Amino acid sequence: MTLRPIGILGGMGPEATILLQRKLVEAVPVSDDRDHIPLLIDMNTQVPSRIAHLIERAGEDPGPTLAAMARRLQDAGAVALAMPCNTAHHYAKAITDAATVPLLNMVELAADHAVGTLGKGGCVGVLASPAARRICLFETALHARGLSTVWPTDDDAMLAAICAIKVNGQSEKARETLRASSRALVKAGADLQFVACSEFSLIADSVADDANAVDTIDLLVRAIVNFSQTGRHRR
Repeated sequence: MTLRPIGILGGMGPEATILLQRKLVEAVPVSDDRDHIPLLIDMNTQVPSRIAHLIERAGEDPGPTLAAMARRLQDAGAVALAMPCNTAHHYAKAITDAATVPLLNMVELAADHAVGTLGKGGCVGVLASPAARRICLFETALHARGLSTVWPTDDDAMLAAICAIKVNGQSEKARETLRASSRALVKAGADLQFVACSEFSLIADSVADDANAVDTIDLLVRAIVNFSQTGRHRR
């Protein structure tokens, strides 16, 4: 089987990019190095802060940097692009305008999974950055498919947990924030929950025990493997 190289817009944050790579290593049965998915990874930790741009309204626009990364990856031979940062998908148009190869859009993948799992009328709980909530990143995709959304109510706690993970890695306090938020979404009627921040992906096992939860990075992994193996983009 000829495997096609996938370009990864990474560094947002670095651990999330490493997590994606590890999940891709684990996702395919192999008998040799050549069986693994070939990746071109731009681990660019200098992408301007999405939080500063979207929440604080004071930071630099990440779009041009992401566009430059997309061009670099395409020029290096990537046949498709992927980005393990949910909030950065707000800038997806900058990426797709800059490259001719497809972007395996994690938000669209998640929305397709939700409607395929729940059907129209289902309710999706979103465990993500308050920045994603502010820009209606998931609502736009989910509402277009006839699904409703519910979010944790304590934006400050969610943002603090994300920032703490970026600085200090996993902690019990961050895990408890995610667990409490997930429990609240269950009580609020969420039929399905998305772990939709790549920092939370690092502690995705801390969602509520009775939550029907899916990590959006896992959906991206599935799409990357499929495209690399078949050259087709199935959402």
